[in-house]
Amino acid sequence: MNKSSNVFSTTALFLATTAVSSFASAADLNITHYNPGENAIFPASSVLVSGEKEVVLFDAQFSVADGQKLVEQIEATGKELSMIYISSGDPDFYFGLEPLMDAFPGVDVVASEAVVAHIKRTKDAKLEYWGPILGENSPSKVIVPTVLNDTTISIEGETIEVKEINTHQAYLWVPSEKTVFGGVSVYSGVHVWMADTQSKEIRHQWSQSLERMKVLEPEVVIPGHYLGKMPSGVNGVQFTIDYVADIEKALESKNNPTSGDISRYMKKAYPQFSTTEGDLELGAKVLSGEMQWH
Repeated sequence: MNKSSNVFSTTALFLATTAVSSFASAADLNITHYNPGENAIFPASSVLVSGEKEVVLFDAQFSVADGQKLVEQIEATGKELSMIYISSGDPDFYFGLEPLMDAFPGVDVVASEAVVAHIKRTKDAKLEYWGPILGENSPSKVIVPTVLNDTTISIEGETIEVKEINTHQAYLWVPSEKTVFGGVSVYSGVHVWMADTQSKEIRHQWSQSLERMKVLEPEVVIPGHYLGKMPSGVNGVQFTIDYVADIEKALESKNNPTSGDISRYMKKAYPQFSTTEGDLELGAKVLSGEMQWH
């Protein structure tokens, strides 16, 4: 992604281009997702699920600025924020927590045991790397969630399931709404972030998880990262499966391919994603062994 200092645009541009999508459910839940699109380094999705009186936030953005946008959206509901659930240990899911905790100091911030362990293990290195890039939108402190290993979350009597908890590919499923929050597993309209899936076995597990996600027959899948229009149905899931398969082809296209070999292969396969080539190139360096990433 574009890492320049002007990734955070003016309010007018933000309002014109930010994806904020919502739909009401038959069970009287309202599901709203926020994605800053090209105004952010990573177009990460945060999901708000609200009932009559209660709101739960799933994932908290990458920057302090976007965390503040979530504060404003929650306050606009006039409902009580009862929980923040962090579905991944990657910083674009939790670096935005600081303004949320300032605004809602009593709220529980929770994550699975594996996510909490990952955050504790990597947070200092992530802040050291991303802090200068985020600049004034970097958190002054990293907030670590407490462990919650429950596989269900209740919102006013409705259940949200944590699927494949304590794995890299964990995601959320709302059976009554036939809706998936794809989290770190599902992408659309961008080069897929591959730096955290460095072995063929891990990538295979990811693809198999996505196939199981399709078996649920969701009507709505909110990708954890996307640009452009949100894909319909399981299109984002299939896109991610296909992209991971193409990465394997790129790795097998030559003996000991360099990062340049991998990048060229994927740019040819996905020429429309030029704005996210930075993510591709970093991932290619990691997959080729030219760069360490933790």
